[in-house]
Amino acid sequence: MATSLGANTYNRQNWEDADFPILCQTCLGENPYIRMTKEKYGKECKICARPFTVFRWCPGTRMRFKKTEVCQTCSKMKNVCQTCLLDLEYGLPIQVRDTGLAVKDEVPKSDVNKEYYTQNMEREIANTDGTRPVGLLGKAPSSSDMLLKLARTTPYYKRNRPHICSFWVKGECKRGEECPYRHEKPTDPDDPLADQNIKDRYYGINDPVADKLLKRASTMPRLDAPEDKSITTLYIGGLGDAVTDTELKNHFYQFGEIRTITIVQRQQCAFIQFATRQAAESAAEKSFNKLILNGRRLTVKWGRSQAARGKESIKDGVSEMGTRLDPVPGLPGALPPPPAHDEEAPANYFNLDPGTSSVLNIALPPPPGINPPPPGFGPPMFHPMGHMAPPMPPPMGMRPPGHIHYPSQDPQRMGAHAAHGARHGD
Repeated sequence: MATSLGANTYNRQNWEDADFPILCQTCLGENPYIRMTKEKYGKECKICARPFTVFRWCPGTRMRFKKTEVCQTCSKMKNVCQTCLLDLEYGLPIQVRDTGLAVKDEVPKSDVNKEYYTQNMEREIANTDGTRPVGLLGKAPSSSDMLLKLARTTPYYKRNRPHICSFWVKGECKRGEECPYRHEKPTDPDDPLADQNIKDRYYGINDPVADKLLKRASTMPRLDAPEDKSITTLYIGGLGDAVTDTELKNHFYQFGEIRTITIVQRQQCAFIQFATRQAAESAAEKSFNKLILNGRRLTVKWGRSQAARGKESIKDGVSEMGTRLDPVPGLPGALPPPPAHDEEAPANYFNLDPGTSSVLNIALPPPPGINPPPPGFGPPMFHPMGHMAPPMPPPMGMRPPGHIHYPSQDPQRMGAHAAHGARHGD
């Protein structure tokens, strides 16, 4: 074997002896006071099979111990973390990064060719300052729209959690809360994400995580320009407290002349109005899902016209972004329409019999101590209108019993019976 401890002195002289590993922020952990163990030539690299210095540490409380898996030479050739083998700049698998940058860097897999390729890469790395990737990756374009949309801007510490306790799955774990492993139901064994290995990720082939991210990139939402050509304003959301108007101006001035920048600090958003529609379209296209200021990914949307601001943002189950919204279950249906009425028919507000007269004779009881006037001598309740006038209603005493003209004159109502008895007593 090329890496044996025998007479191969050249390879033994090139074994790695490092003082600190090459790690991403997620694998390093959130604890700034971390302690590591260093084992010189502790294991062989899982890619080039050469012994290297192994570092082991715990990234945080209730997390599993992690260690470096590949040597620093293999890490620098692909610009990846020594532990998770994800890209150090975007936090994405190598297959996704190479697809976004249109790079096809194939590392030899045979022992002899792999050793020769690694030695050439070491010479190239020695001639650089160590801050830029080498090989085809160093000659690739600086960024890609797809990578900026998929890039992870914040650490994902959930990836450092312990593995699932196999004894708990079988119902035999007796440690309880002291068990260092997770007591959770395992995922579906048929899930493609359950079948991952380091070599496939490093070579950028058959990586289930990369396949999932590439499918997501093909279905990502787009920001369509509104039909109203007078709209030249962009909405910027998720500013936080650190983003200022100067930083927004420094980013957006490259797309065209800016008319105004308005920051609403209470809602942590801003409105940027451009002088021309072309500048606004260019800024929206090159900033949607790609704008990152002070480590925060900002939301970019088109502003609305003055006429549309008072309207609802969701119509017919479609949101502002153009995505179809599912109906909420359990909501009542639409109310039935009111019954159709004849416009010429008079309104019957008191539910009176249609055969009764349309003019009511409302007679109030006289004050106590005053006798009511004789029938026919009281003041008229309406002015006669010739032969079209309705007939005079009979007095209260001459009306048939039980005939009610108004609900307040019902003898069963409170107070009506006493007044009716007092009137007959007089």
